[in-house]
Amino acid sequence: MLTAGTLVLTRRDVRHFLSLVDCIEAVEQAFRLHGQGKTLAPVMTGIHSSEGGFHIKAGILPLARSYFAAKMNANFPNNRQRSNLPTIQGVIVLCDAQNGRLLAVLDSIEITASRTAAATAVAAKYLARKDSRIATICGCGDQGRVQAEALAQVLKLQGAFAYDVAEERASEFAKETSAKLGIAVQATKDLNHATEQSDVCVTCTSSRQAFLKRQHIRVGTFIAAVGADNPEKQELEPELMASAKIVVDVLDQCASNGDLHHAIQAGAVSRSDVYAELGEVVAGKKPGRTSQQETIIFDSTGIALQDVAAAALVYEKAERAGFERTVEFAA
Repeated sequence: MLTAGTLVLTRRDVRHFLSLVDCIEAVEQAFRLHGQGKTLAPVMTGIHSSEGGFHIKAGILPLARSYFAAKMNANFPNNRQRSNLPTIQGVIVLCDAQNGRLLAVLDSIEITASRTAAATAVAAKYLARKDSRIATICGCGDQGRVQAEALAQVLKLQGAFAYDVAEERASEFAKETSAKLGIAVQATKDLNHATEQSDVCVTCTSSRQAFLKRQHIRVGTFIAAVGADNPEKQELEPELMASAKIVVDVLDQCASNGDLHHAIQAGAVSRSDVYAELGEVVAGKKPGRTSQQETIIFDSTGIALQDVAAAALVYEKAERAGFERTVEFAA
């Protein structure tokens, strides 16, 4: 069925049509296509504001049809306290990449959270030890919650630690996540105590200073560094980056925005020290984990192809369901 006009999907609509399981599968396929050289390089640009910033990410993905998507996200870390607004807000425009038809306009909050966690899950599938059972989640906001849920889709987690500078938030996260996932989740003020018992560590904070250090991490850990999505943010110390096998979502973007950016600036690593892009691993061009002793870091800055994959998934499900909220922008 071809819907006339442009579908308009709210955050609630996106949540209805976007399951995490399907999102993980869609994001994995996006990385595979990129690793196979079947996509154009995704692009990103950003601009800073006094209390936060805006970025635009765009890409094209050849799926059942060729889709183009552009996402505009605002990221204001103090929004909750100052304005009672989400930290991240925005919109995604989805188009037919062969004729330019405007297919859908979607709220970006759910897609951003789900596709980011989905990338962590895909990376964990290929890079974490298969016997990983304990995770530490650093950053207990909305992203931390979906990160834990995504990990549980690909790993047989038995427990987790919740770490946040706001101890009350970590306690709330632990209670909610434990009930949702059916595992023991413990809030902790001692990051080292948590990580020395963990097989996986996810950092998804708005930190502007490295807090995860080499001495925190035991040999063989898989680390997903998610929070550093602009040049000002940093979660991992350069020495930790230098001691690990580094896999990135896209090298150019991580070298200018991610924790890789800070490690390069510090002289701890160079671009040539990066082992692979995740797409190369998913596509089978390079092996993922090759030993139990490897400490592996996935530097995840979030790429437009993830947004295209998730937005296309939501659009196709809405089409099949006969979703009727449309706008005729060209009228």
